[in-house]
Amino acid sequence: MAGSRASSLVVVAVVLVIVIVMVAAASVSAERYPPLAPGLSFDFYKKSCPKAESIVKDFLSSAVKQNPGLIPALIRIHFHDCFVQGCDGSVLLDNSSISGTSEKTYIPNQTLRPAAFKAINDIRNALEKACGRVVSCADIAALTARDSVQLAGGPSYKVPLGRRDGLSPASETAVLTGLPAPTSNVTELMDALSKIKLDITDLVALSGGHTVGIAHCNSFDNRLFPARDPTMDQWFFTQLNKICPLPNTDKTTVNDIRTPHVFDNKYYVDLLNRQGLFTSDQVLNVDARTKDIVHKFAVDQNAFFDQFVYSYVKMGQIQVLTGSQGQIRANCAARNPPRLAWSIVDTLLLGL
Repeated sequence: MAGSRASSLVVVAVVLVIVIVMVAAASVSAERYPPLAPGLSFDFYKKSCPKAESIVKDFLSSAVKQNPGLIPALIRIHFHDCFVQGCDGSVLLDNSSISGTSEKTYIPNQTLRPAAFKAINDIRNALEKACGRVVSCADIAALTARDSVQLAGGPSYKVPLGRRDGLSPASETAVLTGLPAPTSNVTELMDALSKIKLDITDLVALSGGHTVGIAHCNSFDNRLFPARDPTMDQWFFTQLNKICPLPNTDKTTVNDIRTPHVFDNKYYVDLLNRQGLFTSDQVLNVDARTKDIVHKFAVDQNAFFDQFVYSYVKMGQIQVLTGSQGQIRANCAARNPPRLAWSIVDTLLLGL
């Protein structure tokens, strides 16, 4: 009898342990993502386009084999879209008689790669062929960024979907103030990010996106001329000086000298070794407000991945348009023509 009771107590204890572990796991899983903005969900296209995410990933997996540069380019487009006017796909718009301007023409966006814009529009066409016009260009930008991170060796994560496309590009002033310059210090960076409700931890985690990609000499030559920035390692300075021997040299170099094509935490290791490329990178390991976070991510890649996912999903929900707001573009580079114009065309065609 006593043995039976003891066995029962053991079973109860084991069950309690399992329940506690399950609750803890659920709590960790829930904390991995920030609260979702109204109108967004992880299964938004479950009925209207159930294969949407696989179509995007299959296309991108094939495309990056031909052009690996798409990975950092697509990650960067999502940043540049969300930081200015919210994640509404406005950075994808070309000049047109309707919009009049394009964010692509402003200095911070002039180095965004045409191949990445084309890839987003090609994916849009593939999705329309499969499901009709139901997936927004803003959602495609978010999905291609997520898949690019994963294809480069970074974390796998879910993307909340349901964004709609904006009707007009942002102004030049909005672009210049929304995208901090690579010469920015931490105070300047936080002034920009606080306006879109991102905090100091988001700043350090999102800066980790520089673990892949390239940079032009004129975005960091302020650290080379007229003399070496004292926060820069001498060996690193010598290497950069070979690539960029004069101010405004028209050349590029990789952001992360250790693993330039892998999405990992080596960017933070670069900072510890005074080998961050931009002023806005290296200051993160100088400023007391950010230094401890840099060290944490440098020694713990999982901590970086977890925070990057949280911050990137949080960023991807800035000022989103949902429901009946905005539109679903037929061409990611152009606002849809007014309905009236289409009605006139339809009437004329029916009259033929």
